[in-house]
Amino acid sequence: MHYEATKLNHGYAGRILTIDLPSRAIEAPMLDEHVRDYFIGGRGLGLYLLHQSVTSTTRATDPENPLILANGPLGGIPQFPGTAKAMAVSLSPITGVPGVSNFGGYFGAFLKYAGFDALKVTGKAGRDVMIIIDGLKHQVAVEEIAHLDEAFDLERMIDERYTGQGVDRRHIAFMSTGIGADHTTFGCINSHYFDMTKPTPNGRGVYRTKQAGRTGIGSVMSGKGIRAIVVLAAYPQGENPYGAADWERAKDAGKRLHQVVKEVDPTSLRMSRKGSAGLITFMSKDEYQSLPVNNFQAGSDPRAPQICGSHYEEHLFEHRGMDGCFPGCNLQCNKGGWVTLVSGAHKGSRVWVDGPEYETAAGFGSNLGIWNPEFILEANWHCDNYGIDTISTATILAFVMECFQRGFLTSAAADGLELTWGNEGAALEFIHRLARGQGELYKQAGGGMLPLVDWVAAGCKAKTGKDVRGELDLFAMQTKGLPFSFYRTHRSLSMQGSYAAASDIGAHHAAAWLIKADLLGAFPTFEEKAWALISYPRVRLGNDNLGLCKLPWVDVFNPESARRTDTDIHINPASQEIYADFFNSMLGTDMSWEEIFAQTDRDINLQRVMNVVRFGDKTRTCDWIPDRAIGPTDDALYELEGDYNDGEVAGILGVSGEEVAAMATSRKRVVLMDYRKQELQRLIDVYYAERGWNRAGIPFIDTLQELGLWGYLTAETQEKIAGLQEIVAPA
Repeated sequence: MHYEATKLNHGYAGRILTIDLPSRAIEAPMLDEHVRDYFIGGRGLGLYLLHQSVTSTTRATDPENPLILANGPLGGIPQFPGTAKAMAVSLSPITGVPGVSNFGGYFGAFLKYAGFDALKVTGKAGRDVMIIIDGLKHQVAVEEIAHLDEAFDLERMIDERYTGQGVDRRHIAFMSTGIGADHTTFGCINSHYFDMTKPTPNGRGVYRTKQAGRTGIGSVMSGKGIRAIVVLAAYPQGENPYGAADWERAKDAGKRLHQVVKEVDPTSLRMSRKGSAGLITFMSKDEYQSLPVNNFQAGSDPRAPQICGSHYEEHLFEHRGMDGCFPGCNLQCNKGGWVTLVSGAHKGSRVWVDGPEYETAAGFGSNLGIWNPEFILEANWHCDNYGIDTISTATILAFVMECFQRGFLTSAAADGLELTWGNEGAALEFIHRLARGQGELYKQAGGGMLPLVDWVAAGCKAKTGKDVRGELDLFAMQTKGLPFSFYRTHRSLSMQGSYAAASDIGAHHAAAWLIKADLLGAFPTFEEKAWALISYPRVRLGNDNLGLCKLPWVDVFNPESARRTDTDIHINPASQEIYADFFNSMLGTDMSWEEIFAQTDRDINLQRVMNVVRFGDKTRTCDWIPDRAIGPTDDALYELEGDYNDGEVAGILGVSGEEVAAMATSRKRVVLMDYRKQELQRLIDVYYAERGWNRAGIPFIDTLQELGLWGYLTAETQEKIAGLQEIVAPA
């Protein structure tokens, strides 16, 4: 399909690209202005397009379930730090509800430069295809390609094809997945772009990758037969290249945030040197106990410095060259390095690895009882190459290892592997077998945590006659089917509420990463903890709508914020005002940052509505977390933090420490767990009320109407929501 180029207006291209794979029909309808202004872009626009494309009976594997990639109006503008983000949206094969995952790199920006605010792909190709969006020639095509199992083989093929045609690598961005997405429900999508500054053994220049990792959208892409999506584009030129309402003001906002990053990061978190892995040491502090160790059983370990950001900074990261995942971001936190592989088909090869970020370092490190940073780098590379989510893979592997620890699984069930804590060789082999679906354990693990728990429970019952499902559920770390990201939440009620109820995609931190602020005392009262579940997701998910990275806001504390009074300084209000200037100067509005991000309530409620359509009267039940995320699941784990836990029990019962010390551990643990569960239930009640939802977690019609969302819902959805208004929450 050939299309006519248009200029960007207020950061929007003004069109959506739709592709139906079976018919090869390609269209480029205009983006409805009312939809644009209401849902803004990115996550919100993607959820709207998804909602309009599916019904209550649509499943993730159905052809009509669309793959959606959407950018936002502030994305792709290098004059402001952190404008690389775009969103992948689809029904999730691992949860069944809408899956959303942000990703960095150049693809979202290049899609906009090529002329589109979103790409929506429906149907299944029936064979391997590549989608090509050529913004240089203004053409879109779907082409059949030879089957390639690995993402980095696809990378080489695409590079050779387009450089052979004379295209500058700096004008190429593409999405890929691999064989792991074929065999799991948690496939990831790699976002590739060329970094011409990074030194290599052969000179300079390497492809970098970011990932849309969570919720299994790579498996949707693979199921459609799409191995890659390529976009060719050039940066907009001219006096006002992105169609800003006030371009000088927009550039000034960028200069101000650049200055904050330049002055603050080198003397605070040092993201430009450590990346996000620097968070390891903070989470592992004895007073926080928030770094997951051995499947969240412990929260701290003296070996944590071996896998922390400082170790990577000093020994493994390649600091030469630029480390921003998009031009103009001076935070430079996209770290990486070289590692020699010790397993798999590429054993002995020295490869470039983007990462690890905190989640991957904690997941393949402390949570598996492994303290080798080179192992973590290798596991990271294999997951990217196979196209599987590092977080889900590591959490599921940790569950398997605990099943070995507790005797629920043996090497016979693992086809000879001893999947025990710290066993690096077995862990790498697990990844290889998982990606290729080789062996029953690995096939079941590829289905996700819930099918795996069913399989382990069935195997135990067949052998012993005992039903161990209840025991397994205690430490199967998932919510709504999505495996946990890596924050141990025993000491953060706010983060428990985030995982349970504020994150509608499942157990992920993107919506409400509250744990650090909570541990630092930002929310001392119960009411403040509840309000944080409203205020922080507005900003965090609002960034997803706009096309912005959260890190220049959340990880670079503006000194001016500390001078503010009568406000939550941890939300970094001084920087939020800079973001508001950027937003208003691009879109021609005059809104405070609070007003801008309050608009996020629209897509938060849309996602909740879509969850309700799937879960029905079980919605409240699905807003919960396993016992392991709340506290100690056995007496031995209670005693690991005995002094702290005893102190809490003394406060709960209103008795002295001596009286608590005389109690049996089993009794103390029951008191502690019952209390924490009651507090979490109470927090969820308050959260629902603040949101305008009933006690079953279902939005009131009045809430949806006041937001202006009701009219955007399909007739089927309106009928289902109306029919659930009187549902009573389970006792």
